[in-house]
Amino acid sequence: MEALLKFVQDEFVTKKEFPEFGAGDTITVYYEIREGEKTRTQFFRGVVIQVKGTGVTKTFTIRKMSGTVGVERIFPLNMPALQKIEINKKGSVRRARIYYFRGLTGKKARIKEKRM
Repeated sequence: MEALLKFVQDEFVTKKEFPEFGAGDTITVYYEIREGEKTRTQFFRGVVIQVKGTGVTKTFTIRKMSGTVGVERIFPLNMPALQKIEINKKGSVRRARIYYFRGLTGKKARIKEKRM
């Protein structure tokens, strides 16, 4: 059964090329929004909290601060509306899922930048 699913995913699902990123990285995601007949591009910039899944079911969660309120959004990597992903900063964190980041405020909410 798994072989059949893998075959269908490889044959029929179109894959887009996006850069590799992980938890702690600050990225900008550009995606298309439909409003009636019109479409426009909107971006969401924030810190990656987690990357989850493999292959077609891969998703990632981004958190940004909008004023004093934290906003999180989950993006499927295979979403057709996803146009491009830009990596703004590489972050140095010790964990793959940084849920503790939600509770931090002020200077403690900074992530050390990784040198390239």
